[in-house]
Amino acid sequence: MPYDVKRELKELYAPKNREWALVDVPPQQFLAIDGAGDPNTSPEYARAVEALYSVAYTVKFACKRDGRDFVVGPLEGLWWAPDPSVFTARAKESWHWRMLIGQPDWVSAGQVKEAVDAALAKKKQPAIADVRHETLADSCGGRNMLYLGQ
Repeated sequence: MPYDVKRELKELYAPKNREWALVDVPPQQFLAIDGAGDPNTSPEYARAVEALYSVAYTVKFACKRDGRDFVVGPLEGLWWAPDPSVFTARAKESWHWRMLIGQPDWVSAGQVKEAVDAALAKKKQPAIADVRHETLADSCGGRNMLYLGQ
């Protein structure tokens, strides 16, 4: 059965919606790309998401050829702004974002680099060159945690 991050980390991707819970979040590997602007109207955002998926499927098929298959994870995002009031004002053109697609632990930075080069050669989308391998480990008091709830 292919690796599926939503199945392997079910407590993070499909939490029970009954009560608040403190959950340990392990460090995770991602394909990542950064940008800014309204995700609903920004051509940069559309190009970034297209680039992420191009690299994600290139990594997946390269791994599958090597005998290690996985399900391409869901699109995830981190959002921030120098002035947090832009979020309550819904001034999306001022948002900064990092879009992410989770990768299995066994996918290396070298494999991602090879996939970026291969996808760039095939698709000729300049944003593909901005996709990178990143490990995220949010910490709270030395532990990786996430509060989940209603």
